Amino acid sequence: MFKQWYQKLREKLFKWLTYEPPATEVMPYDFNRLKHEIRPGDVLLIEGRSRVSSVIRAITQSPWTHAALYIGRLADFEDEEVREFIQHYIDVKENTHLILEDLLDKGTVLMPLSSYRHHHIRICRPIGIIPSDIYQVIRYALRAVGQPYNVRDLLDLARFLLPWTILPRRWGSNLFRTSTGEPESSICSTLIAEAFTSVQFPILPFIKMDEEKGPEVFHRNPHLFTPKDFDYSPYFNIIKYPLFSAEEPLPYYRRIPWTTSGLIHQDEGILSKPTPKKKFFKKDEPPPHTD
Repeated sequence: MFKQWYQKLREKLFKWLTYEPPATEVMPYDFNRLKHEIRPGDVLLIEGRSRVSSVIRAITQSPWTHAALYIGRLADFEDEEVREFIQHYIDVKENTHLILEDLLDKGTVLMPLSSYRHHHIRICRPIGIIPSDIYQVIRYALRAVGQPYNVRDLLDLARFLLPWTILPRRWGSNLFRTSTGEPESSICSTLIAEAFTSVQFPILPFIKMDEEKGPEVFHRNPHLFTPKDFDYSPYFNIIKYPLFSAEEPLPYYRRIPWTTSGLIHQDEGILSKPTPKKKFFKKDEPPPHTD
């Protein structure tokens, strides 16, 4: 009885935390172009609007509150076993663009890329990674499909990123470990970091200089990664597809339909008149004479 009550309470809490209000403004990028230019292995950073996104934004001090891995389309997979695995978890057409992500209320799932059409998205593309390693990254991540979201990871991450006066570091057990010593199921950034680590691809490695051996590179604990780390990583290119493309005849910024109302945007959907600029000389007083 208690277990059923706990499960219902948990579901209601997750539903409340993950509810996303409709977008109130047009996203500043070309989704259709992004959809055609995106490549398997790209990491998508997403600016969420839910309550849990606000928590993650406060913890990480970044607008990027979620990360997902683009795996491609069914038509891109030649391995029949992988195709059947994907079709077991999601019923989509051959050319549907798919992402793999970890959601608080659903765990690790496969979703259409179009589910984020109305979100602000940034693409982080691993530099120089070879096709066979991209395939291994995707296969590694697919193994996690169906696992639950690790809420404890989120709490442990907060424990290490927030000041101890807000959330004491002594809260919780050993760093991201279960009683058996094995890592628990992952959150969105952790899973993607583990997938790239599996092929020795760097994200934000720690480099230690040894007087005899020279530089020694260490992989960072995957459980310490947040979405913004893929943005900061020097091993990922940032790919942008602006709504008004700079590749068209220049000057492209002259063709943007700027408002003629004189109003400026103050965020939260608020438009207002700009603050009058301070004058450098009194009214009816001519500017100082210069030779």
